[in-house]
Amino acid sequence: MNRKAVRSWILYDWANSAFVTTMVAAVLPIFYADVAAAGLPDYLKTSYWGYTQTIGMVLVALSAPLLGSIADVSGYKLRFLRIFAYVGVLASAAFVLVGEGDYLLASALFIAGTIGFSGGNTFYDSMLTDLVPEEKRDMVSSKGYSYGYLGGGLLLALNLLMIMQPGWFGLRSSTEGTYLAFLSVALWWFVFSLPIFRHVAPLLPKPKEAKPFPRYAADGVARLRRTFREIKRYPELLKYLIAFWLFNDGINTVITMATIYGATIGIGSTDLIAALLITQFVGFPFTLLLGRAAEKIGSKPALYLSLAVYVVIITLGFFMETALHFYILAVIVGMVQGGSQAIARSIFSRLVPKAQSAEFFGFLSVSSKLSSSFGPFVFGVVGQVFQSSRHGILALLLFFIGGIGMLTTVNLNRGHEQAEAADRSLII
Repeated sequence: MNRKAVRSWILYDWANSAFVTTMVAAVLPIFYADVAAAGLPDYLKTSYWGYTQTIGMVLVALSAPLLGSIADVSGYKLRFLRIFAYVGVLASAAFVLVGEGDYLLASALFIAGTIGFSGGNTFYDSMLTDLVPEEKRDMVSSKGYSYGYLGGGLLLALNLLMIMQPGWFGLRSSTEGTYLAFLSVALWWFVFSLPIFRHVAPLLPKPKEAKPFPRYAADGVARLRRTFREIKRYPELLKYLIAFWLFNDGINTVITMATIYGATIGIGSTDLIAALLITQFVGFPFTLLLGRAAEKIGSKPALYLSLAVYVVIITLGFFMETALHFYILAVIVGMVQGGSQAIARSIFSRLVPKAQSAEFFGFLSVSSKLSSSFGPFVFGVVGQVFQSSRHGILALLLFFIGGIGMLTTVNLNRGHEQAEAADRSLII
């Protein structure tokens, strides 16, 4: 295992987590509610934010499998990652153009940023099979998420200072501090993504022959069709995809909707951002701890544990009324959020043929991004129908309970054997 390449891979999580903390979870939802969607009723603010999440995730889901298939055939995983990363960087920086009432522009830019972040992660995640031996993937995957929490948390802390103490930065108002926070996300993401583009390329599979991009695209389409036809060869993988589709939808909806939910039930923006900052720093050690727990008790039991905690979180979230409640839930979320995602990614990497890793991580993007569009959509619809966001949060229980139930049917050892058999027989 090339340690410099693995460290560079982990550092990309540090880089792009700035988008999650500032744009997805903390600063942008409040800015969207208070500035971009100013003048709209509170329940419409949450609904429109939920619909924005849905559109972005659907677009990523529709493109990721094809792009993953092309990347496997062409050997262009890193090239695709760079393109998507820079789309996210530019979209984050462009938020300085959003003014009061510009919720359509804000939604469009967030959709572009989501495509850059989530589309790039299709190729980033698939590199785990190229860089890390199977027995070390739980820990390396957990390190990626944990350092993502730390990096995203550090920048969020700086962003919080920009907003709360704008004078320290030569700014005139908290609004200017917010705009500077958006620019800082773009710069952070760009600078800390540079090592992965420098150090990982030599370890990734190379194409057997150079072809024009349209040929790679045609080969990718053909390969994708074959994968859809042959997915029944991997029944354990298919069952795991369905389980992931459900519980990951719940996790992502908690991430994307928690802040705007808190804002619309009366919790102040300072408390919201501070609580989410606590989530980041709690997440750093607990993601590593859950990764170690997975090594000792097994990946599946560790995942069960984290998902059970989410059921408790959703139930308590329905009754949340004060800032103290939000702080308590932020701590509990930090204890399981990164670890659950890291273990889920590691499990998936064992169930896919290595030679088709990007292609199957594209399928993972379908199951995660397309499914992730349903959670915010359900949240938004339920909130709009009942004119209350509380009912929307309670609906998320269905995703976690359904995911846990489906996960019980997955035999990980049999799934790993199916993936290895495919690698032995597959002709690329």
